[in-house]
Amino acid sequence: MQNFKHLNTAKSFVRNLSITGTNNIYKPSRGLNFNILTTFLLVLSVLSNNLSAANPKSFTTTNVTFTSSGISLSGTIFKPDHATAAVVIVHGSGQEKRMTEFATLLADNGIAVFTYDKRGVGESGGVYAGPEVGTNNVDAFNLNLLSSDVSSAVDILSKDLQNKVPIGLIGGSQAGWIIPLAAQKNKKVKFMTIFSGALITVKEQLRFQFYTNGDSNFWDTHTEDDARKHIMTDPDRYEFEDTDPNKTLAHLSIPGLWIFGGKDIQVPVNLSIEHLNLLKSNKTKYEYKLYPALGHNTAFSDSKEPVEYAIAWIKNRKSSK
Repeated sequence: MQNFKHLNTAKSFVRNLSITGTNNIYKPSRGLNFNILTTFLLVLSVLSNNLSAANPKSFTTTNVTFTSSGISLSGTIFKPDHATAAVVIVHGSGQEKRMTEFATLLADNGIAVFTYDKRGVGESGGVYAGPEVGTNNVDAFNLNLLSSDVSSAVDILSKDLQNKVPIGLIGGSQAGWIIPLAAQKNKKVKFMTIFSGALITVKEQLRFQFYTNGDSNFWDTHTEDDARKHIMTDPDRYEFEDTDPNKTLAHLSIPGLWIFGGKDIQVPVNLSIEHLNLLKSNKTKYEYKLYPALGHNTAFSDSKEPVEYAIAWIKNRKSSK
């Protein structure tokens, strides 16, 4: 989620690992280079090793460029020998390049992946929007633009895989707003996997985030009622065109999985689950998994369970092709 004062010190996904050439046979290294400022990357290394060490798989990587809204974007396709499903990785907030370490983890587990540099970042063209450059990246225009990039990436992955496996979207945090918009744009999207995504409007989420103010002990000193009162009544600090994910999700018929941490101080989890349950009551194919002791970065916490659960769920999507 976006913090207008500064970027989150823990990014929602992993940093770039350079892969050179095209159509290379790539076997994961056990000694990846990590960004020491992002401590959860060490956790990801351990998790990746644990998931793949017993039965390591080889996969090909292909660097590709594609066009979205007149802009050239660059990324990498990871293709396991026998993929059972495929995903496009959707960025959270921040100046994120292609997420090759996370893609490696997924490909090691038989999931084909397309990951690309966000527009205006790395080898991708266009203009990046975000507080680092003095612009708003959570207004409706930018979220829709980013969702168009995701839709174009789905088309590229679908063409490469020749429709042999179902394609979905995976991402966290801010991606929780972008993924439903992209799924609505592109009927090739067959499922959604979202870590710590808010099922409230952008402005409501910002009110909550400003209220928690990065306090890791927030839930030790505040109640659910305190938080909800601020979400519903606090004045907005910024004015922009808002986005309500529930309106989009109500019209989608594809399966969706949300993974939450009960100690999240960026997304009001209980309120988001209430909205999700309301959507489920209308016969949508949505489900969630709650880890009460975890915070916002459920994908890269000390526990490997959230990612293992997501991987198992994705691999079962083959039945909904």
